[in-house]
This record gives sequence, structure tokens and C-alpha cells, in this order.
Amino acid sequence: MEFKTNIPIYLQVIEDIKQKIIAGTLPLGSKLPSSRELAIEYQINPNTAARIYSEMESMGLSYTRRGIGTFVTEDDKVIDDLKKERIEEIIQSFDEQLTGMGFSQAEILELLKEHFGK
Repeated sequence: MEFKTNIPIYLQVIEDIKQKIIAGTLPLGSKLPSSRELAIEYQINPNTAARIYSEMESMGLSYTRRGIGTFVTEDDKVIDDLKKERIEEIIQSFDEQLTGMGFSQAEILELLKEHFGK
């Protein structure tokens, strides 16, 4: 993974993991790599890996079973909220780009209808 210099690494890794959860690559309840394995996988400092899991737990994205490991949440609502958040980000970016090109909302809706054949 290529890291952007203007965003903290731990946030970028969390976003990558969120995307894997949304896509189903990391199913609900699945075991996540250990902090050490995560550090190796993303080529990051082990302390950063530990922070990632700590942040994910505070966000409700994961939970830890002492002595067993860290797991993706089993709460469907958390995943649904993640999807809604991601959709809103995509729509916001899409809207900003097209309005920045001078398209009105009506024109954008028409373009979408044409694209999806409706």
C-alpha cells in the first residue's frame, strides 16, 4: 500500500480495512491479523498497528478477546453505517467534481439517468 504523506498512516490503514469489511473480504466476526502481522503486512511500526486496532475498537469496528485475538465486529448495523458513510463520501466527491465543472444538479441527474439507461 502506498501511503499519502498528508494523512496519518494509521488512518489510511483503517480506511483500507474498512473497505475490506465493506467489500466482504473481511467478513463479520472474522479474525484479524495480530498487531505484529498487521505491521508486517502494511510495513508499519508495530506501535502504529496496535494503535490501529485500538482506534478500530473505539469505532466499534472490531473487538478483542484476550489471548485469542482481534475480530471484525459482528454487528450488522455498524457495517450498514460504514456503507452509508462511504456512499455519502463518494456522492459528495462526485457532486463537487461535477458542479466544479459547471454542471447543475438537474444536468447531473440527467447524466446519471442516461448512464444507467433509465
